[in-house]
Amino acid sequence: MTTDQPDRPTTDPAETDQPAPDQPDPAGTGAASNAAVSSGTAGLQRTLGLRAALGIGMGTMIGAGIFVFPGLAGGEAGPAASLSFALGGVIALLVALPASELATAMPRSGGGYVFVSRGLGTRWGSLVGFGQWVGLVFASAFYLSAAGDYLLDSAERLGMTVPFEGAWVGFTLAVILSGISLVGTRNTGRLQNGILAVLGLLLIAFLAWAGLALADVVPGPPTVDQSFFSEGGAPVFTAAALVFTSYLGFAQIAAVAGEIREPERNVPRAMVGSVLLVMAAYVATMLVATSWLSVDRMAELGETAMIEVARLLAGPLGVIGFLACGMLATLSSANASILSSSRSMFALGRDGLVPDGVGAVNERFRTPHVALLLAGGPIAILTLVGPLDVLAEVASLLHLVLYGLMCFSLIAFRRRDPETYRPTFTCPGYPWVPILGGVASLSLILLMNPLSQVIGGAVLLVALAWTGIYAPDVRLKETP
Repeated sequence: MTTDQPDRPTTDPAETDQPAPDQPDPAGTGAASNAAVSSGTAGLQRTLGLRAALGIGMGTMIGAGIFVFPGLAGGEAGPAASLSFALGGVIALLVALPASELATAMPRSGGGYVFVSRGLGTRWGSLVGFGQWVGLVFASAFYLSAAGDYLLDSAERLGMTVPFEGAWVGFTLAVILSGISLVGTRNTGRLQNGILAVLGLLLIAFLAWAGLALADVVPGPPTVDQSFFSEGGAPVFTAAALVFTSYLGFAQIAAVAGEIREPERNVPRAMVGSVLLVMAAYVATMLVATSWLSVDRMAELGETAMIEVARLLAGPLGVIGFLACGMLATLSSANASILSSSRSMFALGRDGLVPDGVGAVNERFRTPHVALLLAGGPIAILTLVGPLDVLAEVASLLHLVLYGLMCFSLIAFRRRDPETYRPTFTCPGYPWVPILGGVASLSLILLMNPLSQVIGGAVLLVALAWTGIYAPDVRLKETP
């Protein structure tokens, strides 16, 4: 049995995700890689440009952060929940910078799994790969469940009776979006760009009108008199742990780096730019919401609190517009998450950590069809069973583990300085930025709900057990 040591990366012979030819073990153990697993001859194509990459990142992040979390976070931390969003954004930025360097050195589908497995070793990589897959599954189910709630609320406000629960809406949407991803990555990118364009215009109009109302330039509802830290300082940090799911999108850009054109240029711009733009939108939205709704009212309304803000601001027309935004945003988040979740499982299959067929690429559509089914199926099931807050926190926890290990992987690569590790973007502030990003990510887990910690911990233990039983001797092919 070989030891589990980090493998030094080597140049990928093609910019597709087909496995490279077998090579001697670079760590000197004499063990050859046994991870050649693609069952097809087709590789994933680079069809996504900068706008599509930004669309995947921002389209994922803008959903729950704007339309679902303000009520949940505001009911917990009050107006100071805007700091919760800011704190989450700072942590995300501390991770996005190291991740950008790693992604330009290893621009392949799989993202964090590829970085950690090549930087820290097979077992750490499998922990991240399975965690990234399950985390995105939980996140997608959360987004689609929220979309179902928005649709039912829309129907009720229009005086319609819906003969089914919102969970079934989420289930149906999971099936439809998985089908769209199955027939082509380009279709997913185009859908993201279209949704984001409409959503961006509507959101800018809403925030601009709200700002004018708060400045008394146009008529608006009376503001609520409450102190910024009405609930104290501690809830700022627990709410940050909850809303961190809002910032999963930038890592999903790395997960599809193998399908992005000019990754050395477009990946860093998309990752860092999406975090900065979306963080500004989150903070502004939270400040608007807590100007017109009390803490108790936000706690009562929960995920639909922003609909009430729209009603106070613009009446029935505002409600209809905001409901449309909410549906578009949650669909956008789920669409990008399904795509990225499947690429995590695809990367595990490509490296031999799951059965060979998982790494197959469909000859007709050039998409990982088996991996997509392993993402879309569990997502559809979870939309029927999972409570929103638990889905969100489990997704956050698993990604925080990923983010922490990604930061430490960068340090491992820099210390080893392998000849073929030549990123075209270098993380500023090394080593302090990756150290702070790693420590902050893992520390945020301690503030989460115990149930979420138990579920997330169980997922990670199962991942380790699977690797130890199914693939104890796998030596990874070298990457960048």
